[in-house]
Amino acid sequence: MALSFWRIAWNNLKQRGLASALTALSMALGVAAMCCVIVVYAVAVRQFSQDAQGYHLIVGGKGGALQLVLSTVYHLGQPLYPIPYSEYRRLVDGDLSGVVEVAVPYCLGDSFDPTTDPENPSDRRYRVVATTPDLFDKIEYGTDERGVPIRYTFRAGGRNFRTDHAYEAVLGSVVAAQSGLKVGDTFSPTHGISGEGEKHEEFTIVGVLETTGTANDRAVFINLEGFYLLEKHALSDAMAAEREARIAATEALEKNRATPAATPRGLLPPEVLYDQNDQPIEPLAEAKREVTSVLVLCSSDLGPLILNTKINKDPNQSSQAVAPAGVVTSLLEKIVGPIQLVLLVLTILIVLVAAIGILVSIYNSMSERKHDIAVMRALGASRVSVMLIILTEAVLISLIGALGGLVLGHLFIAAAAPYLEAEAGVRLAFWRLDPLELMIVPALVALAGLVGLLPAFSAYRTDVARSLSGGQ
Repeated sequence: MALSFWRIAWNNLKQRGLASALTALSMALGVAAMCCVIVVYAVAVRQFSQDAQGYHLIVGGKGGALQLVLSTVYHLGQPLYPIPYSEYRRLVDGDLSGVVEVAVPYCLGDSFDPTTDPENPSDRRYRVVATTPDLFDKIEYGTDERGVPIRYTFRAGGRNFRTDHAYEAVLGSVVAAQSGLKVGDTFSPTHGISGEGEKHEEFTIVGVLETTGTANDRAVFINLEGFYLLEKHALSDAMAAEREARIAATEALEKNRATPAATPRGLLPPEVLYDQNDQPIEPLAEAKREVTSVLVLCSSDLGPLILNTKINKDPNQSSQAVAPAGVVTSLLEKIVGPIQLVLLVLTILIVLVAAIGILVSIYNSMSERKHDIAVMRALGASRVSVMLIILTEAVLISLIGALGGLVLGHLFIAAAAPYLEAEAGVRLAFWRLDPLELMIVPALVALAGLVGLLPAFSAYRTDVARSLSGGQ
């Protein structure tokens, strides 16, 4: 009996093929938009969260915590003022090193334009991040589906840059794809993040990162030692002398290293440094160095709390410690979450309009179908059976629209995936269904059942005698 309801309802829909197809299409478009919003939001949350994994704290200049996280983790916005190199040394082999497993310094302020024509610079500029090989050797950038930590890897033929070779560099996957640069090529960073400064000395590319799906795909990484030797990157003699005097006066350099770590928690300046031609050169003196920020991986669960107390509650400190995970969570809750809610409301309204379309389509056909309904009743069909057939029609349209929308939405995602991966390093797995998407089909079936009640009730009330005699 139930099978006959579906067969009769399907035949009725085929008789009104164009109207039924357009109604199902409007439902499918609404569902497709909803799928795109759900998937993109899930990817955005995963992207934002994964970028801040692999370390506990970011130590940087005092200012806005969000600004520090955006500039350090996502390579966005203006970096905060740099902090003395001695702050990095405290984490490496000073009084704070006891709770540190590894400290990775960042120096920001340069950029890279893949366009080779200086007269026509592009709008696409990538941040240059000066750091140490520890970033790729000792920091994980996320976890896989099983929760296993993922480490950075290099494409075939590439490797990490060496500490004692000043002018070596590593490219993120997006930068390599957009610039066409490969291992063995050279490039010149531009002074300043605006891309309008002077060109620096050339760096040799020794590695290209495999795609990570993080902001690091859109960055260029150079050896910290080479960065310090570039023009305008070192403190002047006068500033270096003043800083040394201030550090000595506050006993922040030597006395705070009363118990140095047995193993340094980061990379210290090499005794011998080599240029592009493997000729020895002098590293920059520590007194003339600054760092923009430091990624800190603690050796224990209490480490972040200890560092937070010692750094943030010391009025003499010129730096702050920020937990990026908390900042990212706040960002998602206050900005990304509300945007997703607004988009979801809009798509739900689209689906509701489509549901109303089902109601209008079936209800408008009732006047044309009164004779057919009366014949069914005369042949023995009950009022309830006729009502169930009309409800089944509404459910069929919603099922076709919902399933078609899921397919259409993921086809849109599949079409956009290569562009997003090439431009932003974001991976969209078009075949993966989000748990929220699985709720769309039953929700729409229930909605179709509700909107189908009115035309079904109209069919229920059909007067057999008047309809068969041609009365209204």
